[in-house]
Amino acid sequence: MEIIIRPTPEECASIGGRIIANLINGKPNAVLGLATGSTPIPLYSELIRMHKEEGLSFSEVTSFNLDEYIGLSGEHPCSYQFFMNEELFGKIDIKSNSAHIPNGEAQDIQSECLQYEQAIRSSGGIDLQVLGIGSDGHIGFNEPGSSLGSRTRIKTLTGETIEDNARFFDNPDQVPRHCITMGVGTIMDSETVLLFAFGEGKADIISKAVEGPVSAMVPASILQLHPNVKVIVDEAAGSKLANISYYKEVYENKPDWQA
Repeated sequence: MEIIIRPTPEECASIGGRIIANLINGKPNAVLGLATGSTPIPLYSELIRMHKEEGLSFSEVTSFNLDEYIGLSGEHPCSYQFFMNEELFGKIDIKSNSAHIPNGEAQDIQSECLQYEQAIRSSGGIDLQVLGIGSDGHIGFNEPGSSLGSRTRIKTLTGETIEDNARFFDNPDQVPRHCITMGVGTIMDSETVLLFAFGEGKADIISKAVEGPVSAMVPASILQLHPNVKVIVDEAAGSKLANISYYKEVYENKPDWQA
């Protein structure tokens, strides 16, 4: 696990964007795992800039989003389909049939989960997964207590997650209680993981996820066992890391030949 701490979210996004661009330039048909919420917005802005100014093409890329609310149509302004169209897909050249998001309106939600998991496998697996982290340590919608070997499935959201996401709705009662999410095991199958976190409000959970014990009660802590994870945080989110000075020293003295 590599810990990268930069002064601002924009600098973090620049680092993440370059990693993704290098992947796509070397493998144009790369498979990306994508996240929603406020955290990845600076990254998506950077990818859009690179597409427009540097010619970064997503025309052969396949993407799979982590999750979607059950019961919201793709046209609903709080659905993740709508979010992705607004924040990324509508501004790059990815093909619409290559950008996958779970169907929260499927007639058979259980079958949708199984088919989504199979689609990821059929694509060859995810080359790079983008993650945020919830204030309770969830990744995707894998809430505390989720099985660390879980696959794509239906989950019930915790009160804390509903409260966190209520800012996107008119009131908390409008936040759906159920969702489809990739499982922790699905995420761990990704070749590379980039986890981003910004702001003082994420400092406690970043400390627990990075330096605490691996536990289902902090789902993001399982990433300690992944062979290729970069945790990219701003100064505020990294402020409670016990080894912050060491992480900074390692990054600032990283040789050019080290990936």
